[in-house]
Amino acid sequence: MEVSVFDSKAALGEEAAEMGVELISKVLKEKGSANIILATGASQFEMLGELVKAKVDWSKVTVFHLDEYIGIPETHPASFRKYLKDRFVEQVKPAAFYAIDGEGDPEAECARLGRIIKKNTIDVAFVGIGENGHLAFNDPPADFDTNDPFIVVDLDEACRRQQMGEGWFPTLEDVPLKAISMSIRQIMKSKTIICSVPDERKARAVRNALEEPVSPLIPASILTTHKEAYLYLDKRSSSLLRRD
Repeated sequence: MEVSVFDSKAALGEEAAEMGVELISKVLKEKGSANIILATGASQFEMLGELVKAKVDWSKVTVFHLDEYIGIPETHPASFRKYLKDRFVEQVKPAAFYAIDGEGDPEAECARLGRIIKKNTIDVAFVGIGENGHLAFNDPPADFDTNDPFIVVDLDEACRRQQMGEGWFPTLEDVPLKAISMSIRQIMKSKTIICSVPDERKARAVRNALEEPVSPLIPASILTTHKEAYLYLDKRSSSLLRRD
């Protein structure tokens, strides 16, 4: 994994988006189409803000969605499909956007999305790391073994507190207990992974992911085993790393 540290969240977002655009453009030139994964949450604001400005033929890019709560409508302020539609899809009009619908039968939705993504190779995955070290909504201990592309997961208290702390929900009780998440193995199948992680509240998770042994107890630690993973940090999120 290649780790880069920037002075600010803005610089982090700009560089992560620039790398993503370079990779997507290369794939479009070689294949004529590309498939990407987009994450959500406060950590992705700056990167997505830069990505939508890029000169990319988005009409040839298919977008997959990392995770979604079970039981909230798309109109809810915390809906991740709403987040991506507002901040990306409606602005750039990609070839397709495979949103996760958490309002129906979650197992059927996992199966539906699984059938679709199995037919596609993911060229670039844009992800983040949670305060508890989660990758997508794979909270610790994450399932490193399932081959199912999408799974139903339980959200632990630390994860739910993060969602409340970021302002998506008024109280902890309002945060759903379950979600649909892309699985660890499916994320790791991506040719390239770009991970954007700003803010001091993520510093412990970053340190654990980079400096502790790879473990389901630190889901994001699996990224260190990927051959083409790029981690973008700011000074605050990198503050607990060893300075060798």
